[in-house]
Amino acid sequence: MVADVGAAGSSLPLVGRVVSAANREGSFLPHSNIDPKTRTRAKKLRTELTKAEARMWNMLRDFRARGGRFRRETPIGPYIADFAWLSARIVIEVDGDSHETPEGRKHDKQRDGFLKAQGFTVLRFDNADVIDAPDYVFLTIERAISQFLQSEPNP
Repeated sequence: MVADVGAAGSSLPLVGRVVSAANREGSFLPHSNIDPKTRTRAKKLRTELTKAEARMWNMLRDFRARGGRFRRETPIGPYIADFAWLSARIVIEVDGDSHETPEGRKHDKQRDGFLKAQGFTVLRFDNADVIDAPDYVFLTIERAISQFLQSEPNP
């Protein structure tokens, strides 16, 4: 266990950070495979949801009562998933126009390959589908994650 000595000389345990005299701000523990720049970008993205992402987030929150635990803008390796349920290994992406370019498709293919190699199932939806066909999107997600959901809660 890494510890820092407090002002009174007592040993203070650290959780999630390593602090040394050379680096008082701390750095991530070696078990994290997330680059600090990726983590910082994900944090910024959480404050800048698009209209479609905000609607998707509201949809995914409806699964909480049945055990669904999605997170927004979650770093996974070198990538940031729009929405992820880490324990169920589910990633949901909301794609805008930039994903329709040849570069966007190539990046998505590479990214999906990485995520699938890590054991994730990737579900992709266009912005327009999330906004114009929310029932279709919700039911598609529910079908894909049903094995991880608890039965409906009793009223």
